[in-house]
Amino acid sequence: MKTQHFNRLQKRLRRKTGNAISDYHMIEDGDRVMVCLSGGKDSYTLLDMLLGLQRSSPVRFELVAVNLDQKQPGFPEHVLPEYLASLGVEYRIVEQDTYSVVREKLQPGKTMCSLCSRLRRGALYRTAGEIGATRIALGHHMDDLVETLFLNMFHGSRLKTMPPKLVSDDRRNIVIRPLVYCREREIARYARHRQFPIIPCNLCGSQPNLERVRIKAMLAEWERESPNRVVAIFKSMQRVTRSHMLDPSLYDFASISTESVGEGDELDIAFDPPEIAATNGAVPTQERLSA
Repeated sequence: MKTQHFNRLQKRLRRKTGNAISDYHMIEDGDRVMVCLSGGKDSYTLLDMLLGLQRSSPVRFELVAVNLDQKQPGFPEHVLPEYLASLGVEYRIVEQDTYSVVREKLQPGKTMCSLCSRLRRGALYRTAGEIGATRIALGHHMDDLVETLFLNMFHGSRLKTMPPKLVSDDRRNIVIRPLVYCREREIARYARHRQFPIIPCNLCGSQPNLERVRIKAMLAEWERESPNRVVAIFKSMQRVTRSHMLDPSLYDFASISTESVGEGDELDIAFDPPEIAATNGAVPTQERLSA
């Protein structure tokens, strides 16, 4: 990649990360942010973006990179400490043999992701308390959120995804996802140019026939047919019309009357707005979330 192209990509990723942090009030003055570093392209890019914003932002915050060494066979233990030391970043390596636990509990034909994820969360939440972190930053991006939406729809019959900011299961930590406006392909290009020392995960992502892999392939096919479809789906999660969904706990259907329409409720719109029809199926984009 030419230097000018890389510079534009870096600025775009940093702008999107800054916009997400601002839109969802992810980081406040004085925060101590624990950046979860797995050794994959997403978490490396997350750390890079936060380091850049830390230097330029009027909001003052600390960064601590944390890696959970799960004792996978062949895991190159030296890679992350050497990389982080070269950056001069405060870091901690947490050692916990979740690999053996997962292997012992794994049933034939089942994937490891759910149990592995729960064990990781517990270790990271505990570490956040030990180092005095006020925020836990994860490297999930836009594609991850859209894939999770469909995973929950297809396999949980729930309309939900990973939120940009939430309270952790132990109710002691705030978890943030600063890369939610960034596309995976942008991150992959950035990581290749930066030549991050990627450490592949041979626990979860390498397992065949994962449902997330199938959904990723489905979305890739949709994008070939209609560019920026993932962006459009993501934007729809930011513009939810409660009165046009079906959850009575979110909208009082029982009290509906011609006099009860509230401000912001949409009435019976029988046809698509003209601007959608005019696109002939193409997906409109927005610069802030552009692909």
